[in-house]
Amino acid sequence: MSHAHLVSNLHEGLLREVTGDHGGLGTILAHRAYRAEGARGPVAFVDLVVLPPHTSIGLHRHADDEETYVILSGRGRMTLDGEEFDVREGDVIPNRAHGEHGLANDSDGELRLLVFEVGPLGDAGDAR
Repeated sequence: MSHAHLVSNLHEGLLREVTGDHGGLGTILAHRAYRAEGARGPVAFVDLVVLPPHTSIGLHRHADDEETYVILSGRGRMTLDGEEFDVREGDVIPNRAHGEHGLANDSDGELRLLVFEVGPLGDAGDAR
């Protein structure tokens, strides 16, 4: 059985425009590659996100879930629980349950990332 039909191609119009994501600046591009509906595991979603130059995902807080950012290409400035730091290709940033985070592309090139969320965590989130 071929699995080729399961592979998404971003160049075929899958990315959609999202303006002011979580109160961020500008319009970013996103594609939800995975949804929890019908799934048997605790993964809520997997998104591929493109932040054009000088756009951002605004500072926000989640509830009983964890969200992880995987920087695929480009660079930017991450805010995580009050701390700011630079991120670049290959960085993996865990955003813990009830934590506050945001990401800005302060460069002149695109910033591409994979975002995946796990939750609700239930009692497992209280152990942190």
